[in-house]
Amino acid sequence: MVRNVRRYDYSFIKETVVPADIMSLTNRMAAMKEREQERKKKDPKAFAALESIAKIESVKGSNAIEGIVTTDKRIEEIVSKNSAPLNHSEMEIAGYRDVLNLIHANHDSIVLNEDTILSMHRMMMSYMPRGGGAYKKDDNMILNVDGEGRRSVGFMPVSAGETPGSMEQLILAYIDARDSGLDPLILIPCFVLDFLCIHPFQDGNGRMSRLLSLLLMYKSGIDVGKYISFEGQINGFKGSYYESLKRSSKGWHENANDYIPFIEHFILMLFTCYKELDMRFTVVGEKRMNKGNRIEGTFSFYPISKMEIRKRLPDVSSRTIEVKLSELLKEGKIEKIGTYKDARYVKKK
Repeated sequence: MVRNVRRYDYSFIKETVVPADIMSLTNRMAAMKEREQERKKKDPKAFAALESIAKIESVKGSNAIEGIVTTDKRIEEIVSKNSAPLNHSEMEIAGYRDVLNLIHANHDSIVLNEDTILSMHRMMMSYMPRGGGAYKKDDNMILNVDGEGRRSVGFMPVSAGETPGSMEQLILAYIDARDSGLDPLILIPCFVLDFLCIHPFQDGNGRMSRLLSLLLMYKSGIDVGKYISFEGQINGFKGSYYESLKRSSKGWHENANDYIPFIEHFILMLFTCYKELDMRFTVVGEKRMNKGNRIEGTFSFYPISKMEIRKRLPDVSSRTIEVKLSELLKEGKIEKIGTYKDARYVKKK
């Protein structure tokens, strides 16, 4: 059993030297956030459509990281509540959906405390026979599996007996740091890393860490994850996510770990969300941001399909996209590669 001597204190963030390239991203995100707020005022319908799509992508992405999968059609049916879960995986997916909906609708009024975290876990596990809402009763471990299927202990989290005290100290340390004005873009990933190292639940720690990430970001005014799936970005770079977690948890029990790799990955994933949001509202030059201009703005020298355009611009109908494609083809601004369902379009050089 690992003896937990961990101290929870985020005052070190004031002296933490964040790499210049990461600080550059945080500065760029500040400008992107302002653009997001302006666009919300101008086009609330587009953001409502983006939120619906992001919920599906978030439920899919966060569960896929843990190997919990089903078809895209089933995920859409479960997220829309048009179908009850049919098996173990779908029960896990439905639970994540419920907590995600809660956070989207009520994040302003949700208070970060142990009761909140336990109730979120209870809701997430509510479809499972074993249930949830309680800290682990037995010690757990994080295993590594090599290419030949051999397992080894990658990390020993806090023991079951020390978990309640560790969670209390973690939350109090976060609240103290938040109230002292520390940058949430640095503070939140530190909290999430510590939560994962405590590993307070027998099951669902990874998914809970991502739900808590969204909750804390939304409460800090960072809500891009509502419109572009933060979990989907992590799933797309799953290897680097686990590598950053491994590097930042080394020496954690002795208070000797380096948070920077996990902070870097967290901020990079958030930046990709803002970048993707920008892409979905791209305009050509200084033209007015109407639907036709936004469609034209999706084209680059990389092929893109009609379905991908529809995904980037969920508030634009298929018919509008087809009309604009025909117009751009006639004007010679784009060219078509392939035919029928395989057709893709690129900007002409």
